[in-house]
Amino acid sequence: MKFISEFKEFAMRGNVMDMAVGVVIGGAFGKIITSLVGDVIMPLVGVVTGGVNFTDYKWVLQEAVIDAQTQEVLTPEVSVNWGTTIQTVVDFLIVAFCIFCAIKALNNLKRKKEEAPAPEAPAAPTTEQLLTEIRDILNKQS
Repeated sequence: MKFISEFKEFAMRGNVMDMAVGVVIGGAFGKIITSLVGDVIMPLVGVVTGGVNFTDYKWVLQEAVIDAQTQEVLTPEVSVNWGTTIQTVVDFLIVAFCIFCAIKALNNLKRKKEEAPAPEAPAAPTTEQLLTEIRDILNKQS
């Protein structure tokens, strides 16, 4: 029973719950960024680079063997797909840049909110004002 109560205490800590929420939101945010990269940014990159698709680049180590009569693949092609790695690196850089921009924008919003001037505290009375008040109170009592 002690083990279960310790686990419950651990699971209900604030930082564990915050982390769980962060993971869920991070997953959803990752899908948004992946869509932005795949559906918006990469087509633009394709237009700029003349339609180059890096995933087509590879070093063929062994050609595929195809039966001439049945067109059945007897031995698949063996290749080093280096273009796919380049495409993945480009995707990563774009995703990292998008996340950087999003976090920078959030930090700027947070900073602006923190920079809002706090209302000024009322000025403390001077020694002369306090002495005047004390004198007036003593005069009223006499």
